[in-house]
Amino acid sequence: MTEISHRTVQTNGISMHIAEAGEGPLVLLLHGFPELWYSWRHQLPALAAAGFHAVSPDVRGYGESDRPHEIAAYSMKNHVADALGILDALGEETAVIVGHDWGAPMAWNSAVLHPDRYRAVAALSVPFLPRSPMPPTQMFKAIFQGNFFYMLYFQEPGVAEEEFEADVRRSMLMFMYGASAEGRSDPSVSGAFMNKPKDAKLFDGLTAPEKLPDWLTQNDLDTYVKAFERSGFRGPLNRYRNLDHDWEELPELAGSTVQQPTLYMTGDKDPVGTFAPMDPMKASVPNLKIVTVPDCGHWTQQEEPERVNTELIEFLRSL
Repeated sequence: MTEISHRTVQTNGISMHIAEAGEGPLVLLLHGFPELWYSWRHQLPALAAAGFHAVSPDVRGYGESDRPHEIAAYSMKNHVADALGILDALGEETAVIVGHDWGAPMAWNSAVLHPDRYRAVAALSVPFLPRSPMPPTQMFKAIFQGNFFYMLYFQEPGVAEEEFEADVRRSMLMFMYGASAEGRSDPSVSGAFMNKPKDAKLFDGLTAPEKLPDWLTQNDLDTYVKAFERSGFRGPLNRYRNLDHDWEELPELAGSTVQQPTLYMTGDKDPVGTFAPMDPMKASVPNLKIVTVPDCGHWTQQEEPERVNTELIEFLRSL
């Protein structure tokens, strides 16, 4: 198997840790919350073997990358600039950008704002969402009508950090299980992320599974736990605290379209689909291929790595 190597690059004023494998056209893989470069562990060697230079950073706030303290440091504009700076640091004019969870909006927005640098885009789990007519937190409050919604719960600095960091191992296991296909099929877990009483905490109603899902090994869990015990959750959670700031800072995204060739993959049990449906994006992404993965939850490339690798490599070779 192709070896994964690690180094640090300078981008947008911060130091960023990247994992990479292979040589050839650049494919930039951006992870989501609460993950690491490691969430692409199955894709890096597969893409390398297929003739691509696969690069996955710890995005700002995570792992071995810098963790600025200020909330505004985690704006979408900064994440887009971070990704662009990786291309510059690697001496590449263009790349295919791939994102999962929060990495997907980073990829979508990068493709819109810098179409000359990204020749194609692939997104997992989170569809291309047109700019909302009002600040996102206002919209969520209107939708959830005073009930719990995890993105609103994440807004107050320190609250979610305290809950996640009280027992990082249990928190990571419950969060990853809760959004997986197995968790979505577990009656004790359903409704954990939304529509609980407003004063609920995130992990109220969630239980840790007695055994790990097949796609998550003890070593995988240990890797995440070690990283988040070291870095904490403030940086990752600050991404959610920029929802309204992004809305104000990037008005040019209103009416935007993604013109590049695009692959969108989602699990049929991904909870994101319940509040971010994919149908609205079809009018804004004309060169779109949609792949729905059966019996797959939110952690698409970790739960179904072979299917994701096959679809992603086929898409890259078609460009």
